[in-house]
Amino acid sequence: MARSVHRAWWVAFVTLLALVSAAAFRSSTGVLFIPIEQEFGWSRTTTSGAVSLNLVLYGLTAPFAAAIMERWGVRRTVAAALTVVGIASLLTTVMTDPWHLWVLWGLFIGVGTGAMALVLGAIVANRWFEAHRGLVIGIFSAANATGQLSFLPLIAVLADGPGWRWAAGTVAFASLALVPFVLWLLSDRPADVGLRPLGAADLTLDAPLPPDLAPHPTPDQPAPAASGPMVLALTTLRDASRRWPFWPLVLSFFVCGWSTNGLMQTHFIPAADDFGMAPTVAATLLAMIGAFDIIGTVASGWLTDRVDSRILLAIYYAGRGIALFALPVVMDASIGVGLWFFIVFYGLDWVATVPPTVALCRQHFGAERSGVVFGWVFASHMIGAGAGATLAGVLRTQHGTYLGAWQGAAVLCIGAALVVLTIPNSRNRARELVATP
Repeated sequence: MARSVHRAWWVAFVTLLALVSAAAFRSSTGVLFIPIEQEFGWSRTTTSGAVSLNLVLYGLTAPFAAAIMERWGVRRTVAAALTVVGIASLLTTVMTDPWHLWVLWGLFIGVGTGAMALVLGAIVANRWFEAHRGLVIGIFSAANATGQLSFLPLIAVLADGPGWRWAAGTVAFASLALVPFVLWLLSDRPADVGLRPLGAADLTLDAPLPPDLAPHPTPDQPAPAASGPMVLALTTLRDASRRWPFWPLVLSFFVCGWSTNGLMQTHFIPAADDFGMAPTVAATLLAMIGAFDIIGTVASGWLTDRVDSRILLAIYYAGRGIALFALPVVMDASIGVGLWFFIVFYGLDWVATVPPTVALCRQHFGAERSGVVFGWVFASHMIGAGAGATLAGVLRTQHGTYLGAWQGAAVLCIGAALVVLTIPNSRNRARELVATP
C-alpha cells in the first residue's frame, strides 16, 4: 500500500462498495414489481406492502446497527449484513407465496440493508476523517445513486430477458462476493491500525488518543456501548428527543424518505408504465436520476463544509417540492424536454439532504453520539419511505393514477423546507455532547 495514501481512503472505498451493494437490491424492487405480479397474480397492494415493510425495517435497524458497530465493530457488522442480504436475495428465486416475499424482501433484506444504511457512512466518516468529512459523507450518500446507476439497467435487462430470478441472483452474488473484501480492508477505528484520522494534524504521534478514538475503553472513559447496543440506542434516543434540534431533523428526513425511496424509487417505473413507457426505458431514466445524484450529493458534501446546513436543507426540500408538482405535467412516454429537466433536477437533489443532516447531528449532539442520533433520524427517513410507498400503492389501486401521490409529497416537501429553518444555529458547537437533564 503506497505510503502517500492514508488508510482512511481504503476504508472509505470498501465502505462505498458495501453501500452500493445495499443500494443495488433496494433500487431493484421497482423493476421487479411487474414481473413478480404477472407471474404470481399478486396485487400492487401486496407487493407495495412487502416493500413498505422493507423500508420501515431498513430505517428502524439503523440506530441499533450504529450501536452494534460501536459495541462489536464495523467490520463484523457489515460482513454479517452482506451475508444476510445475499442469502435472502438468493432465496427470493424459489418463493411461491406472498408471505415469502414479506419475509425475504421485507424482513431479512430490510434488516440486512438497514445495517448498511447511511449511518454506516456517517460512522466511518466521523471516525476516519477530520479533513474532508463533509465531502466524504457526500460521496457515501451518493452510493445509493451509484447502486442505481450500476445495477438498475442490468437488473431491468435481466428481468425483461431471462427473468426476474436472474436479477435477484445477480444482486445475491454481488453481496456475497464483497464479504471477503470487507473482512480484509475494513478497519473499525484508525487507532486499531496505529493511525489517526485523516487531517488530525493537531495531534502529534506521542500525544494520547482522544477517548472517542481509543481502540479499547479505559477505566475513566468506558466505551459508549459498554452497556450494550440496545441500551445505547434507546438512551441516545431519550436524550436527543429532549432537545428541539432533534425534531426538525426527524420530521424533515421523514419527508425525504417519503419523496425518494418511498415514492420515486418504488413507484416511478410502475407509474411510467401507466403512460406506456417500457420498463427498461423507465429503469434507464431512474438510473439517470442516480447519475445526477452522484454529482448533486458530492457537491452538497462540499457545500456542507462551507455553507449553513439549515439553508442548504431549506433549498433542497423546496426545490424537490416544486419538481414533484411539475412531474404529472411532464410525465410522458415520448420523454420530452420537461421530463428530462425533471430527471436532471430531481437527480441533483435526490439525497443531497444527507451531508447537511449528518453535519447538524454532529454539531448539536457531538461526535461520540452523532452516529446513533443520525441512526434514529435515518429511521424516520425510512418510516416515511414505507408510508409513502404504501399510500402511493393504495392511491394507485383506488384511483388508477399516481396524481394524488405526487401532489401530496410535494406539499410535504414544502413543509419540510420551512421546519428545518427552526433549527438553532450551532456551527460553533460541533463537539457538544447530548445534554442529559
